[in-house]
Amino acid sequence: MKYIFVTGGVLSGIGKGIAAASIGAILKWMGQKVFCQKFDGYLNVDPGTMSPFQHGEVFVTNDGAETDLDLGHYERFLDINLSKLSSFTSGKLYEEIINRERKWDYLGGTVQIVPHLTDLVKEKIIQGQESSGADISIVEIGGTIGDMENEYLLESARQMQHDLGHENVIFVHVVLLPYLWASKEFKSKPIQHSVRTMMSYGLSPDFLIVRADTDIAEDMMEKIARSCGIPKQHVISAPTLDTIYRVPLSFEWQNIGEELAKKLHIPVLLPNMENWRALIQNIDTSQEILKIAMVGKYVWLEDAYYSLNEWLKCAWFAYQKRVVIEFIEAEEVEKQGVSVLQWFDGICIPGWFGTRWVEGMILTTQYARENNIPFLGICLWSQIMAIEFARNVLGIEDASSEEFAPEWTNNIIHIMSDQKELTTKGWNMRLGLYPCVIRSGTLAERVYKEQMGTLGDSTIYERHRHRFEFNPRYRGEMEKRGFIVSADSPDGMLAEIVEIQNHPYMIATQAHPELISRPFRPHPLFLGFVGAMME
Repeated sequence: MKYIFVTGGVLSGIGKGIAAASIGAILKWMGQKVFCQKFDGYLNVDPGTMSPFQHGEVFVTNDGAETDLDLGHYERFLDINLSKLSSFTSGKLYEEIINRERKWDYLGGTVQIVPHLTDLVKEKIIQGQESSGADISIVEIGGTIGDMENEYLLESARQMQHDLGHENVIFVHVVLLPYLWASKEFKSKPIQHSVRTMMSYGLSPDFLIVRADTDIAEDMMEKIARSCGIPKQHVISAPTLDTIYRVPLSFEWQNIGEELAKKLHIPVLLPNMENWRALIQNIDTSQEILKIAMVGKYVWLEDAYYSLNEWLKCAWFAYQKRVVIEFIEAEEVEKQGVSVLQWFDGICIPGWFGTRWVEGMILTTQYARENNIPFLGICLWSQIMAIEFARNVLGIEDASSEEFAPEWTNNIIHIMSDQKELTTKGWNMRLGLYPCVIRSGTLAERVYKEQMGTLGDSTIYERHRHRFEFNPRYRGEMEKRGFIVSADSPDGMLAEIVEIQNHPYMIATQAHPELISRPFRPHPLFLGFVGAMME
């Protein structure tokens, strides 16, 4: 069993997840089977109930776990599907400890951080690797070295290295190298202090990944290696690049795969990075610019829609186009009108929860429908599309959603029956991978067939995260007027994809296709959206 712990120093939010994912991608292409985990110190049981402004998007796995957005990096860079065993918070771990204590599992003993909580962390790490059958597990510890809330996680990692040996457990420390613009120089002292803090926990980094906004001179890299007591070839330069998809190639150019293999005593093989080189070639040759309006609720924090933003870009790269995404708050459409949308080649609408700025959403949808603007809606937006159509085509003036106006008569969208009696929040929506059956003769069928080659029995699988659904009571009349349910759940009870007839590309899905899209296999709905903008 081999384990790589990825920790952060100086500041949080400097790219530990991208670094871990890039290392995993390199090791995978060296022939290793890799599993990834993320441990966070906060007391929320999972990110599912956290505001996107606090924590960015919630990434949902096939088995319905609501997780940190870094799991999206792992899945996409390694092209694997992770699970609930990949994401743990202090809240989730404490919850399990307390439940065990209440069940008398500790036989009346005093339950403590050490050994009980640290043993549980080690149990979860080993369980994750064993269940996946991986050769190597990459374990990212959230936050920054020195954070009080993460100390027990570091102690768990220290114990694992003690138990399994330094050839089986190693540490990669991702640190920030600050640049002082006044004196025009880098300062390595914060890195030195971070490494010393890490050593105070009984840990020594085997590799340093040095983040900076500009290129780092060779003499500075040598200074960092010398002052931190780390071999020069184990100090990896990681300047900010124009796209995150250059990072694996940048790391491999510095031979991190070979050095990791030597440290872990595994075969040293040359990784096959041709897919990554081809992706970068598409990025570099992209010339024509397409402009997208991303109309949403959390648009001032791009991490709130991270997966969607990235996989729209990947779809454009596949066509060798460049994209400019302009983020527009739905409130701006309410206040200024649809004139703010007139300069765009397409409109993409991400999902969200709540009642704010619903009218701006409806106006945006109406504008796209009436002006034949390519339109892709995600999750909530499939519901908004139904409400807009009911109001402006069927003439149902009070058409709305039970989420927005539970007392109204004509709720085109209603809560699913299994959600009505729930009183708590967290891990009780329709979460995870579900089958969808596509109807023949629809835009959805054409788009999926064009990109996938075949649909077999017309069943696809998409990840979901929602409570409300299209009310089938209105389906017959709406389909007569051109609002088509083009994919259903296998029992025919839930509308999965909806589209507008006689429109170049107006389609919305109740699912989250961005969660299963990959750099080398963009989702069919994204590719179809870009194709429609090009026509």
